[in-house]
Amino acid sequence: MAAYSASRSSVDLAIDPLITCRLCLVECSLQDMYELRDCKCLYCEKCVRMYLTVLITDGNVLYITCPDAMCKKSGQIQPLEIESLVEPNMFERYKRLKYQKEIDLDPNRTFCPENGCETICHVCSTSTGETSTRPTPVECPSCGLQFCSICKSKWHGAQTCDEVMLHGKHEDFGIPYTNTEDASIKRCPVCHVPIERNDGCAQMMCKRCKHVFCWYCLTSLDDDFLLRHYDKGPCKNKLGHTRASVIWHRTQVVGIFAGFGVLLLVASPFLLLAAPCILCCKCKVCKCCEEEDEVLPT
Repeated sequence: MAAYSASRSSVDLAIDPLITCRLCLVECSLQDMYELRDCKCLYCEKCVRMYLTVLITDGNVLYITCPDAMCKKSGQIQPLEIESLVEPNMFERYKRLKYQKEIDLDPNRTFCPENGCETICHVCSTSTGETSTRPTPVECPSCGLQFCSICKSKWHGAQTCDEVMLHGKHEDFGIPYTNTEDASIKRCPVCHVPIERNDGCAQMMCKRCKHVFCWYCLTSLDDDFLLRHYDKGPCKNKLGHTRASVIWHRTQVVGIFAGFGVLLLVASPFLLLAAPCILCCKCKVCKCCEEEDEVLPT
């Protein structure tokens, strides 16, 4: 009986079909594959483990979804599933970072900025209808520090956060903030999160709120697709790229918009011709539905 079972298992392994992993494109046996619980997508277990490890290492932990961008269900990988796939120390990092991000995104909670105090403080803020909120004093229940809900500096009363930062370098809580041109740490003009710039161009994007701005003067560049901001004014020629690369960037942007314009121009006659047919078909469908309603007994 034991010999029969052994021979049967060897036969099953021999006829086990190979499945191509969509991440590494390697053919694996079914026992080496892993099926995500939410969307039922199938990948090799080694790739799923690596995928989760990379995301957690990079800090992208708020919503971890299926690796396939074309996944029909856009399945999410839940914490219990993550715990079974990554190392214990990596899962601890995942829980810590996820908790911190949830606090950062919650307008009613914030961490105390005092060194060594990580108490979660409640923020009673009143929205101004814009992307930010009005500065309000927050008192830490543990250390008693009173700080600003926006800039996290010591409470500055009637002064605005910009006025406080424009006064120069602040050493509060061990983190220097300043809006001077040569500063290495500044705040996002929208969400006020600290941003450090080591190198690169002056066009910055906040990782938290995706706001694009100029590093030197904090002017918004969200609508400046051609980067005309660096053609004049105090930030002229301070982008950090060569003139040739800027011209190439502008050519690409203009080409994209021109391409969309040409496509719309070419397609407009066909759309005009097809519009009556679409309207007629829709009217016929509505008429058929009305006739069916009349036939149905009350």
